[in-house]
Amino acid sequence: MHDNAARALSAHTDAHIQSESYPEHLSRVLRPAAEQSPLVVDLFAGCGGLALGFEAQGFETHGFEMDADAVATYRRNLAGECTELFLTPETELPPASVLIGGPPCQPFSVGGKQAGLNDSRDGFPIFISAVRRLRPEIFMFENVRGMFYRNRGYLDEVLIALRNEGYIVEVKLLNGVDYGVPQNRERIVCVGHRGGFQWPAAQNKRITAGEALGELAFQIPPESRFLTASMDKYVKKYEIASKCIRPRDLHLHKPARTVTCRNLAGATGDMQRLRLEDGRRRRLLCREGARLQSFPDWFEFSGSETEQFNQIGNAVAPMFAYHLAAAVRSYIDSTERLTETEVRLANLAAQCANEPPQLQLL
Repeated sequence: MHDNAARALSAHTDAHIQSESYPEHLSRVLRPAAEQSPLVVDLFAGCGGLALGFEAQGFETHGFEMDADAVATYRRNLAGECTELFLTPETELPPASVLIGGPPCQPFSVGGKQAGLNDSRDGFPIFISAVRRLRPEIFMFENVRGMFYRNRGYLDEVLIALRNEGYIVEVKLLNGVDYGVPQNRERIVCVGHRGGFQWPAAQNKRITAGEALGELAFQIPPESRFLTASMDKYVKKYEIASKCIRPRDLHLHKPARTVTCRNLAGATGDMQRLRLEDGRRRRLLCREGARLQSFPDWFEFSGSETEQFNQIGNAVAPMFAYHLAAAVRSYIDSTERLTETEVRLANLAAQCANEPPQLQLL
């Protein structure tokens, strides 16, 4: 998206948020558009958080996901198709102008085999193969911030492979809190294009956990689960060991901590929890976790409570996806492109500088 258009979208979004509640804003903005084009192929689609942002920007989506409950959620809420299967580098995919996804990243996790692109559990060979076969106008993937640090060499390996397919490859560390998501959620976003892509502008207003949860933060539904005395004692020990300056309860006047499967579903020391006026602390419910991930209230999840928490924690925050999709839409609608020779020269210049092309940290 060009700078002026990005600033206009930011101001337009901020104005609407001020005139309506945050849940109302999500329900309005994230509705899939009536007319959808072109097709976006979404690999490792999960429950459809990334696709939801793209459908709201007028794209047609086709997701591919192996988890049955996540597929059911995708089909339940989105206009596009979702195919349930285990992806491989040879999986047949429909022709598409845009390729997106969140490839699983075992090779650089703490428990991974550190085998890089040769690790059979790694989703990046599948994503790279899809780029090679589909030749999309633009591709994008989102992943955890750890790719920038613990295994930066692996990230560079992925970027080189993608660059060799004839694309300018840019990667940034972005925080969802700057794009209408009520939590600090740092993620890397990698974009492959042929010149002229503009990153979305950060929003002027940050959404607090209190604005996201609204009345839910003060209610005690029948299914509420409270921390016991022994759990309170365990949490206190955890916070002392972690050198926490303040209790890690949800503070309604500021954005939440990063929402994960572990701190939503697990009774752990860092679990997401609300402190009530009477002093009791209760764990978050699925709808509360979904709001902190910027899912609209009409978006319904399938499966058990644990499965729903996993879908929420693993998802790309839809409002984050919405702003990324706006940038992709601007690129698709533009005519600014580099020739193959210009792309090759740009990549060569980046290699000579001993860094991946357009690699930036915010």
